[in-house]
Amino acid sequence: MTENTRDLTPARLDLPADFAWGVATAAYQIEGAVAEGGRGPSIWDTFVKQPGAIFHGEDADVTVDHYHRWAEDLDLMAELGIPAYRLSLSWARLQPTGRGALNPEGVAFYRALLEGCRARGIEPYVTLYHWDLPQALQDEGGWPARETAYRFGGYSALVADALGDLADNWITINEPVCASFLSYSWGMQAPGHTDDTEATRAAHHLLLAHGLALAAFRARRPAAKLGITNLISNLNPASDSEADAAATRIADIRFNRIFLEPVYHGSYGEDVSRLFGMHGITVDETDDGLVRRGDLALISAPTDFAGVNHYTNTLISADPDAPTGTRMTQVEPTPTTFDWSDTPDALRDVLVRVSREFTPLPLYVTENGATFADYPTHDGHVHDPERVHYLAGYARAVADAAAAGADVRGYFAWSFLDNFEWSWGYSMRFGIVYIDYATLARIPKDSAYWYRDLIAAQGAESENAQVTDAAAVA
Repeated sequence: MTENTRDLTPARLDLPADFAWGVATAAYQIEGAVAEGGRGPSIWDTFVKQPGAIFHGEDADVTVDHYHRWAEDLDLMAELGIPAYRLSLSWARLQPTGRGALNPEGVAFYRALLEGCRARGIEPYVTLYHWDLPQALQDEGGWPARETAYRFGGYSALVADALGDLADNWITINEPVCASFLSYSWGMQAPGHTDDTEATRAAHHLLLAHGLALAAFRARRPAAKLGITNLISNLNPASDSEADAAATRIADIRFNRIFLEPVYHGSYGEDVSRLFGMHGITVDETDDGLVRRGDLALISAPTDFAGVNHYTNTLISADPDAPTGTRMTQVEPTPTTFDWSDTPDALRDVLVRVSREFTPLPLYVTENGATFADYPTHDGHVHDPERVHYLAGYARAVADAAAAGADVRGYFAWSFLDNFEWSWGYSMRFGIVYIDYATLARIPKDSAYWYRDLIAAQGAESENAQVTDAAAVA
């Protein structure tokens, strides 16, 4: 079957019976109510006010108003038969300054949200940090400061006490590559800095924060299942040249291995240390450097699963004129409005690689999706055949990865709702549910109904088998 003739009929895939099919969101992108309920400012509230930081100068003060409409959104999720929901908690809403007791109004909001999930038969998968660092902590140095990791460990302990009884599955950090390099080196995300040493320090401290959060939850909620989510890039040389092969190895170190090796191998390898040594990454721990004694034991403490976010498929070329010496292009076809790839085999390859090279743990695809120029037609519906095509291919890729030996246990489509897409504002629509930003009306797209049918198809065979077994016994 070629990409152009992909079968879009929802079919039962060869995946575990308890496979988690779900959707995902992030607090800052959907909640709004940035000055309500005792919430404090985050680095994103500051960043959106910087001229030129956000496309069209937009902000997330209201975004899709999930803070007030969460029950409606969960009702819609339940109507679509979606059994699992990956959501994130706003650190700035729960602990406005990054210190002290949790904000009671924030705790009440998230308890109601999580109880609402359970009441509707939706299993919550909760992310502790999805980029909304309290501005007060950024004023004290942000993620390049080691103290921020300890503040996160303390925050995680409070969350475990206040909310840990309402969810079984917890993700510590979402995409540390974005919260470090995109935020402190590339300037693309809050706080918008462009300092490689700051970014490298942030990367290590985010991993340390993961380890501290893991320890806090283990002490308070020993039955909880815990993991970290990394954005895993599928990188291949653009040609057969040795220069492009070498550039690809460097890109892999920069985007993947610096985050995967410490968590799953317990060390920064020689290649990572060679590339980032000037910024403080070392193979050996020291008493007073960036990587201190005991850090790697915390970072590599056992987790219960590994989260994998994946979006596009990239070719790497050597380019001496580029800041990092490498140039990235996307593998065709690139039909999305982000000009990202629709090449499902890349997700299969990423999952198989993680399972073979880094960890045998259960894997969850915690984000995967695509942007298209969606709009309601005269019939009031939103037809998005490109997204249906995309989801069909990537769902099949998950099953292919499982067939190749990867222990894949879940898939979460990004995103449930159109929302504030970070520096791109409202120009990029990832949702399977369309948001009319003028009225905030929710309109399920064709992809939402297709995804509903895909999920339903996964239970059809086992239900039929149960009926057959019961008839045979009778």
